[in-house]
Amino acid sequence: MWTKDPSALNLEYTRIMMAFLLFNPEPRRIAMVGLGGGSLAKFCYQHLPAARIDVFEINPHVIALRDSFQVPQDDDRFAVLQGDGAALIRQYRNEYDAVLVDGYDINGLPPQLTTDAFYDACFNALAPNGMMVCNFHASHPKYRSYLGRIKQRFAGSVLEVNDLSCAHGIVFACQGNTLKHCTGLPKRRPDAMSTEMWLRLAPTFWPMLV
Repeated sequence: MWTKDPSALNLEYTRIMMAFLLFNPEPRRIAMVGLGGGSLAKFCYQHLPAARIDVFEINPHVIALRDSFQVPQDDDRFAVLQGDGAALIRQYRNEYDAVLVDGYDINGLPPQLTTDAFYDACFNALAPNGMMVCNFHASHPKYRSYLGRIKQRFAGSVLEVNDLSCAHGIVFACQGNTLKHCTGLPKRRPDAMSTEMWLRLAPTFWPMLV
């Protein structure tokens, strides 16, 4: 985290994950599985003021550090909920315009965030045309298996994007056929986001739509 700009997305993979805005620049509600240092949560809270954001974090020690990382306090449009994201997401149906999955622990990607049941739950939690975005370590030996599970659940409406270092595989999956016909998609800036911020994001995800 840059202390001079706590909501900045310093890592390329987090900027790529925000490419869901190309498909829905005005999301109504967003779920995040994994809080970590709060980069995605802080960015969305600052730049998408019309969105309601729910963050699922299993580790109470991570939540206890939220003030140190300048994560916003809970209010009427932002909440950090302690619990297993794989279980919490099952409580929702047709609710979220975006589900961002970036939940890691000391051992890496928890197995419960890679199962068919978890991807089913994410699919069911999405609103019509909603999108799930998952961050994977591209070198993980089971990465292709996880990707196959997502493709099967989302009927092939899946797009895989690597960062420049090829260390991360960012997987976009949605209900419907949006990702099957994404070339030429209008690149509209979210109304509440500054042009400067939009141009800072742009280089990381324009190539995915060429």
